[in-house]
Amino acid sequence: MTDPLTREAAVTLQVYGQLPFVPTDAHSCDLVTSEGKRILDFWGGHAVAVLGHGHPRLAKAICEQSERFVFQSNAVALDIRATAAEKLVSIAPGRLARVFFVNSGAEANENALKVAFMSTGRKKVLALTRGFHGRTAAAGAVTWNASKSWYGFPTTPFDVDFIPRNDVAAAISMIDDSVAAVIFEPVQGVAGAFDLSPEFVSSLRKCTSKSGALLIADEVQCGMGRSGQYFASEAYEIEPDLLTVAKGLGGGIPCGALLCGEGLAETIGVGALGSTFGGGPVASAAIAAVIDTIQAEDLLANVRQREAEIREKCHVGPVQSIQGMGLLLGLVCDRPAIEVRKRLLEHDILTGTSSDPNVLRLLPPLVLQAEHVTRLAGELSDIGAMI
Repeated sequence: MTDPLTREAAVTLQVYGQLPFVPTDAHSCDLVTSEGKRILDFWGGHAVAVLGHGHPRLAKAICEQSERFVFQSNAVALDIRATAAEKLVSIAPGRLARVFFVNSGAEANENALKVAFMSTGRKKVLALTRGFHGRTAAAGAVTWNASKSWYGFPTTPFDVDFIPRNDVAAAISMIDDSVAAVIFEPVQGVAGAFDLSPEFVSSLRKCTSKSGALLIADEVQCGMGRSGQYFASEAYEIEPDLLTVAKGLGGGIPCGALLCGEGLAETIGVGALGSTFGGGPVASAAIAAVIDTIQAEDLLANVRQREAEIREKCHVGPVQSIQGMGLLLGLVCDRPAIEVRKRLLEHDILTGTSSDPNVLRLLPPLVLQAEHVTRLAGELSDIGAMI
């Protein structure tokens, strides 16, 4: 039989640059290929596999719910949906007490922006340079440089401007009473796991509060424990008005969520938002299982410990510095990151690149162990520094 790479190429749109191996199985932090290789996964499926691969608690929750029923619409209340919402609210920052379930990070961001326009009556959004928020119309409109490459829509659906990241003076100047919302990633994922300065994030919160604009924290990539806190906003000691989460939320089951406070929730009436599959029973079961597992296995502490080890051991070979937070880290290299990624993959370690050509991005499962870090450090050391 022809290999899956060839078969996919014959029948799917070729919009992804695919890796040169085919996974057939996966366990914890290892991918098993069709050739029998075991690849150490420091990529986590774009930060999705927070519990690693094949976690028994997650698999059991998905299977048990699937045996009951796979789908029921939002026209009926579900015990499992209520459970997922209760658990998500319990770990959310501050007073974010209401949840709207969707299917992806882009959909969560679309709805967050919509809520901002509806609640403020304003027409402009500010985002940050180098930020990424999704590929749909509104989410793409607030993604840095999307219009110059892949955006594809003839016009953006609203006025957008970009605050230079970490420029406090620019934030103070640009955030005024014409702005409906400021959307930002506390740690910019696609940009290379770039962690914003605390002073800048604080200025975003102060300026939006003063002007009446809403502050939207896009935690699609840095949320669900990846920062070493449940949400990276907590590390900056700020509470956003709206928070979006997806990717790791369901551990691999497609799902996303928008969170807000009670006051903002009162402005959102019946029919204002909707999502056919958002909050579906299987996704809800997965969300509940992910949160339960993070708590039961003390994975936040594990993330912080592994981050410390990576910072201590992996500043070797081509790595000049390390940025980011938790297990969303960028290794700033002395050569193109794609070269380092290729060398590591030749030694069965999968990592990622970013929009910064010199930053190698790490987004491993939160169950990563010390021996995995030691192995990565050894391979980086063997690559050596550029002379």
